[in-house]
Amino acid sequence: MPSSKDAIVAALIHSFSAAKKSETPYPNWVLDACLPAAVVADVLALPFPAPALGGISGKREVHNATRKYFDAENMAAHPVCNAVNAALQDSRVTSTIEKTFGTKLAGTYLRVEFAQDTNGFWLEPHTDLGVKSFTFLLYLSPDAQHAGLGTDIYDADKKHVGRSPFKSNGAMIFVPSNNTYHGFEPRQIDGVRKSLVINYVTNDWRAREQLAYPDTPIA
Repeated sequence: MPSSKDAIVAALIHSFSAAKKSETPYPNWVLDACLPAAVVADVLALPFPAPALGGISGKREVHNATRKYFDAENMAAHPVCNAVNAALQDSRVTSTIEKTFGTKLAGTYLRVEFAQDTNGFWLEPHTDLGVKSFTFLLYLSPDAQHAGLGTDIYDADKKHVGRSPFKSNGAMIFVPSNNTYHGFEPRQIDGVRKSLVINYVTNDWRAREQLAYPDTPIA
């Protein structure tokens, strides 16, 4: 079954092993084929409307009321949310993440956001440093006009130095530190830019309802 946890585990581990690393301006990795194609299709078909920005952007937190997560409610309602979370919680995946990307996940909690960005969306440069131990930006929408909608990368002085490729089922990964500045420069978005924002967060994360397994940290 293409959407099974084990199929997702295998795809993730293979994509991690083939990740292309850059040291500039901080260690980051670009990945391809992160999930089975059937899983990508199922995620893209989730019946969540893209939230209206109301002319406000710059930080995702300003739209907390309309953000969507692979949380307990959506795991129960949508098998693909459950399968993706189960794979990301699996020790085969978490141990591979630790070995490949040099982070420690023990005691952290999985948080998966289904982001749907529309025209007018932008993000100021930020590092994710603090309660996030790992950042995995998994791009989904297959629209050809989204090729230029990757994550913007900045140096320690917040100077724009590059942009990750945006390709359906591709991704950018980094381990948050004090110089991992990234964001999204204002530019035209035709349609909906869809992605999964995957983090493992520490026990200090306050919004427990966003977590996949709020009572089960990574072993």
